[in-house]
Parts: sequence; structure tokens; C-alpha cells
Amino acid sequence: MTIPPAIHLRNGGTSVLLDTTTPGLPSVVHWGADLGYLPHDVLVDIARSVVPQRVSGGLDASARLTLLPQEAFGWLGTPGLSGSRRGRDFSTALALTGLDYTDTDIVLFAEDVAGRLRLRLDLAVTRAGLVTTHSTLTNDGDDGYEVGELAATLPLPDSAREILDTTGRHLRERNPQRHAFTFGSHVRESRKGRPGADATLLLVAGTPTFSFERGTAHALHLAWSGNHRLSAERSPSAPSFVRAAELLAPGEIILDRGESYTTPVAVASWGDGLNALSARFHEDLRSRPHHPRSPRKVTLNTWEAVYFDQDLDHLTRLADVAADVGVERFVLDDGWFRGRRDDTTSLGDWTVDRDVWRDGLSPLFDHLVARGLECGLWVEPEMVSPDSDLARAHPDWILGTRGTWPLEGRQQQVLDLSHSDAYDYVLTALDDLLTEYPIRYLKWDHNRDLLEAGSVRTGRGAVHANVEALYRLLDELKARHPGLEIESCASGGARVDLGILDHTDRIWASDTNDALERLTIQKYTGLVVPGELIGAHIGGPRAHTTGREQALSFRAAVALLGHFGIEWDLTTAGEVEIAEVSEWVALYKTWRSMLHSGASVHADLPDPSMDLRGVVAEDGESALFVFSQTSTSSSYPPDRVFLPGLDDHRLYEVSRLRQPPAGEDVGQSPLAWSEDPVTVTGSALRLVGLQPPTLLPEQAQVILLTEVAAS
Repeated sequence: MTIPPAIHLRNGGTSVLLDTTTPGLPSVVHWGADLGYLPHDVLVDIARSVVPQRVSGGLDASARLTLLPQEAFGWLGTPGLSGSRRGRDFSTALALTGLDYTDTDIVLFAEDVAGRLRLRLDLAVTRAGLVTTHSTLTNDGDDGYEVGELAATLPLPDSAREILDTTGRHLRERNPQRHAFTFGSHVRESRKGRPGADATLLLVAGTPTFSFERGTAHALHLAWSGNHRLSAERSPSAPSFVRAAELLAPGEIILDRGESYTTPVAVASWGDGLNALSARFHEDLRSRPHHPRSPRKVTLNTWEAVYFDQDLDHLTRLADVAADVGVERFVLDDGWFRGRRDDTTSLGDWTVDRDVWRDGLSPLFDHLVARGLECGLWVEPEMVSPDSDLARAHPDWILGTRGTWPLEGRQQQVLDLSHSDAYDYVLTALDDLLTEYPIRYLKWDHNRDLLEAGSVRTGRGAVHANVEALYRLLDELKARHPGLEIESCASGGARVDLGILDHTDRIWASDTNDALERLTIQKYTGLVVPGELIGAHIGGPRAHTTGREQALSFRAAVALLGHFGIEWDLTTAGEVEIAEVSEWVALYKTWRSMLHSGASVHADLPDPSMDLRGVVAEDGESALFVFSQTSTSSSYPPDRVFLPGLDDHRLYEVSRLRQPPAGEDVGQSPLAWSEDPVTVTGSALRLVGLQPPTLLPEQAQVILLTEVAAS
């Protein structure tokens, strides 16, 4: 077939222009704002106009950054593929042999005849304007080819001179860090068998000081729940780029003749500001056929209510109070299975503990159903306690090396789900529970990082095989039990990625319910994940993880924009608190349809003591914002705030959606517009601003905007 010298992919406001004349694989000439329709000869000239010239001290032909950079074609940076046949064929020369394309996607075929390798590379521009890409490498040789790394590579504009990523720890996931994008490589890796609490959700490069509202930014995410590497690289003699790859253990992927390795999907976004960049991820996720469509149920989880102290009478009383305040789902957390009185034992023995639950879980679940509550259950199927019947019976089902188990984490080891017997055991145990009881929701936990994650059967690294087995297991359970929802929890937020979210229905962003900590965690989790997929709960008056005591209105307002729930023993709450919880639940139910379909926005505020975030309805007719005071402000009263994301030409009525309890307004008389709402245009709210309430630290106010007809 004749390969055109330039190919233009367009969708969702994004253009990808490919130059197919470059040695090896095509080069991406442009990835970003839509270039509009252009004649083919103009596209060719655009590609020709950016070909780098030869320079002194360099190669005789300047190397091009392609979709698979290779040393054989002069590339001196990090290659797109590394591997060998026991040290031989270490340098590949995969060259384009053919392609198929439409206006929005392309499939490229390449071959290295001498190296006996073939490659298929898929790249698409989605309706939301995301760029997705993955590759499949096939070995045509008689001897095995060990894959070191096969990365997705995309260019960055010259204006990208600052990097943003996220880091953290247990109870403080996805906190941002920034630095200048200087020459060299900025690398973020996860070697923990899961992304990990300190993993970056995505790697962003943009114009200096880019923010949520402004500044061009490009970002890359790897939809994978295991080890991975994200990096950005800048060189004096080559274009800057960002790359993403699964991080493979030595010998983990060795392809025999005819075998193939397919990479995880890399997902790239761009935008003028992080709000726009994030909106592409949200729109794309919401377009999935399996995206949750029904209203996101108000969920009560029992962990911080009772911990391991599971008592039928107490839990039924809690269920009664939960039903009375409007809760729709009740999840029984850890402690229900045989021998599980603390976290040191029994993982893997997935049968109901008859010492605690004499008649099984039916008395509780029957009560829940009678009160109109959906039943949920906590499980941790990928883990095993050394002190368990499972570990004693099948030590060979546990990941390890040298014939020994790795160091314990949280008094537990990790099952090898790539072992067919272990996989079948877990599938049968969970299937039996879901068949016996009316469980419609699983909170699926994963509470330790992996060490020395090798298969006893093969002696090789097994993280890749276990992630694939996990995905199969989740899909099989859902196929057997239609309507089942699964929450992905991993020591809180240590496994947050689009890979796991393709098989589950929400993530638990963090084990902390401290609302102040949650502001940052939820903000940066939301760069990729929309609110309806982020579990966000009202914790108790005193945060279990930090010891902070926070007003109910603050705890509830911070949880409001996510998948709203409660993690608090409501039987200990007073009448006033119960009434207020009921109001918040009703408020969430009133607005959840809009919150879980609209555009999430964050305001750039110069005062670091303030936080303003909200959701603007798809039709632009309404919006709900939460204004939080995180600490004392240098301004008193506070400076104006400016509301992003609204339609400039609409007229909005701005009101305080609910009055705070007595004592929350301090320092001044009530706001002039608090009793009588103000009516202003979207452009005025963006350019002139709004006077926020004067609040104490760790207090919040919900602000509602609804369109009014112009008089």
C-alpha cells in the first residue's frame, strides 16, 4: 500500500499530526489544539517545516523523536524498546511496513527483519480529545526475546518548562509537587506491585506557573495497576517528550517464537489549564458503556464505626439510624470471617465466623434489606495471613523467591493469582458468598506493597501475570453476578489508576477521612477520576487518622462533591447531629445527578488559606461550589473569590445553599447577600468576583448558582 507522508487525526478538540516519512516509526509533529481541516499538501508542508537541521558535533542526520525512538535510527535518548536475546539483538530497527487509519485512529505495523521482531502500535484520539496508545510486540525468532521495556512516547511542546506530579504516603496520597523541567530525565517509578501511595497519578508538563485555570499543559497516565515508570526527558539536541511503560522485572516477559506482549494503555491529555486537561479524562470515562449510570448510592461503611467489634445488635441499631438519615447502602467491613478478631490472622479463610455470627450474616443482611438498604461486604482476596488455614495448606500459592516468603507487611503475604489453583479458590470463595447472601457491593482491599513478587512455579517475576489475573477475576465475578459493584481500596488510595477502574466502580481515595487532608487528596485524584468514582465519606467528629476535631458541616461539605457516604458510628450522634446529617444526605441526593455529570472546576486563588471548587452543570444552567477556609487568612474580611467554568452570558442567582450552624460566621455581621441572593452574570463572577463568607479555619460554605431569566 502507498503510505501518505502526513496523517492528521482529529477528535474532541485535539489534533495529532503524524509525519510518516521519518526513519523507523512515524514522528508526532503536533499533539494538542485542533488544527482544523487542512488539505493534504498543507499537512505535508507543516511536517516538512519542522524537520530539524543538521548541527555541528552531531550525527550526519539529526534524529527524529518518533512513536518508538530507536538507537538504530540515531536516537540518543531513552529508547522506546529495550530487550535482547540473552544479550544479542539488543538494538532494534523496527521500521514501518504498513498502516490502517481513519479520521480519529491509526494502527501502525513495523518489522525488524534481522531482529526477527514485529510491532503493532495503536493510537487513537477519543471523542473527549484524549490520546490513547498501546503496542504489541511479537517474536518471530526461534530463540526467546526478553522484553526489558516497551514505552509509549509522546512529544512535549517547547513551552513545557515546568513539571507537576503527585506523591504521598498512607493517609496522605496524591499531594502535588512541582519543579523546573530542566535538561535530563525526571523519572517516577513504582516497584511495589501496585501503583503505591507515593505514585504519581499522572505526569504533567506545561508552561511555567500553569494552574487549574490557565497555562498550556500536557499529561500522561498509564492505565495499569502494577509496576510502572513515567518519565519526562529534555535534551539540548532533541525534542522534549513524556513516556510511560510497565516496569518489568528481569526475565518477567520472555517471548518464545510466535508469542506477543501487549503494553498497558497510555492515556494522554492536554488543556489550557488543569481544569480543561482533567475534563477530557472525565468526559472519556463517562462515555464508557460500563460507566455507572444509576444514582450513586449514599454508602455507610462500618470500619470507623465499630472496627473489629462486630455485634449484631449494635450493627442493626446502626443500620436503623443509617436508614433514617437516608443512607442507601450498608457495607460490613473487616472482621466478619473465621478467626478474624484483629489484623494479624485469617486472611484467605473466606467463610463466616460462626463464633461471632452464629446464624451467619443472614440476620444482619435480612434486616438491611427490610430497611431498604443494599448489602455490601469487605474482602481482601489477594492477600493471605501466614496464620491462616489457607497458608498452612497451600504455601506454594504465595508469592516469593528462593523458596522463602518475603518480609511480611501488615502481618500478611500475597497470593499468586496467576496460579490457577489459587485463582480458582478465590473465585469459588467469593462466588459462594455472593450466591448465598444478597451482597450487591464488594469493598475490595489490598493492604500491602509487594516485595520479591515471584511465582513459585516459574521462579520469575509475577506482578504482570497477577495484575492480569486480578482483572480477569473482577470481570468474572461481575459476569456471574450482574449488577455487582466493586470498590477498589488499597491501604486507602494506593491503587488508583484507569486500569483498575476499567474493572471496578469506584476507588477509595484514602484511608483518612480528615476533611482537611481530603481537600488536597480529592483535588489531585480528580485530575483523572471524576467525582462519582471517588469515595468520599463523612468521618466522625474526631478524625481517626489525625486526631483533628472538625465541624460536621466541614466534613460533609468536603465529601459532598464525591461519591458521598458516611464512616461514623451514628448511634453515638446526638439529635442535632442526626438532623444535620439527614440534611446533608438530602442535599447530596438532590444534586448528585448534576454533580456526577457536570464539569469539575477548581479556582486559582492567591490566598493559600482558601479553597474554592465546584461542579458546573452540563447545560451551564446551575453550579454548586464549596468554599473552604483551611487556615487563618492574611485578609480580614477575606479577599474576593472568582468562580471559573460558568457561562459568561448567563445570569445566575447566587445563594448560600444552607446556613451554617450558629457560631460559624465570625468577625462580622452576615454577608450582605446571604439573606437576599444576588443576581450576576457568569462573566462578572469570573472577572469581578464574589465576596466569600468569613469563616473560621476548617469550615466550609456551599454556594449554589442557578440561572435566572433576564428581565
